Amino acid sequence: MTPPAIVLPFHDPQGIMAPYLWRLEAWLKQRFTRAFIGLTHPTCEMQPEAVKRLQSDPFYCLTYNPPGSLPGEHYRAVYHSAAERSPADQRLHLCDLDRPAFALLTGHRQAYLADFDWVNAQRQPALFQRSPAAWATYPQHYRQIEDMLGQVSELLYGQPYNFAWSYLVLQASDLAWLLPQLTCRDFGVLVEILILLRPRLLTRAVDWLAWEDPFILGRAAGELRSERDASRDETLKRLRGMLPLFNAILEKEPALQVELVWEKAAPNPAGE
Repeated sequence: MTPPAIVLPFHDPQGIMAPYLWRLEAWLKQRFTRAFIGLTHPTCEMQPEAVKRLQSDPFYCLTYNPPGSLPGEHYRAVYHSAAERSPADQRLHLCDLDRPAFALLTGHRQAYLADFDWVNAQRQPALFQRSPAAWATYPQHYRQIEDMLGQVSELLYGQPYNFAWSYLVLQASDLAWLLPQLTCRDFGVLVEILILLRPRLLTRAVDWLAWEDPFILGRAAGELRSERDASRDETLKRLRGMLPLFNAILEKEPALQVELVWEKAAPNPAGE
């Protein structure tokens, strides 16, 4: 079996995540054949030394996103790179770097490693989702907004998918099949992917998808959570990120692709 590759959209203009990449580098090279990294334009502009280091190492296959491009385009660009350059049966870990960093560098390490081995032995697409224990660590507005997405998912599919997912593993052939069908330029691309994969999708609830920001930023969890809960700017930021996902569900779920008309039935004069 071909070892997996990792696929990372990478927006790090402030240089917060690059040190975590260097800390994980030896482990990544042991477990993955390549790391496909999609660099945003602000990252290239503001972190030239980190970009230069990536360019000098053949382990990294880089994609460069142009000025003004949006998150959905960043995902699609690096996914295209990975699909084109990977054997059809290779498992690809589509994730944000903060997820393996948090899992491997905290008490979640052994659980993550066990799930890593499990998911690489599968052939179907597999989505890691937040467990109840993981959800409990997040600020309140994160949970409230994404719970609305979960409720929509449960009404449509009978289970609450994490539409705003951050760790999905699939075969390169599945990714190649997906890409021509993706059109969203924003985070709605995450919804498109799940809706297309859903008939074959495995899910696994994990504690290592707990809230990673306190660890990544070096902050006390309770203090940072209180700040985020009290911040209207943070709430609006979360809404701006999540609302496009609702629109993507409306546009991409076949059961909802009907003409939007008045559907309320007229009263029956006979009372029937």
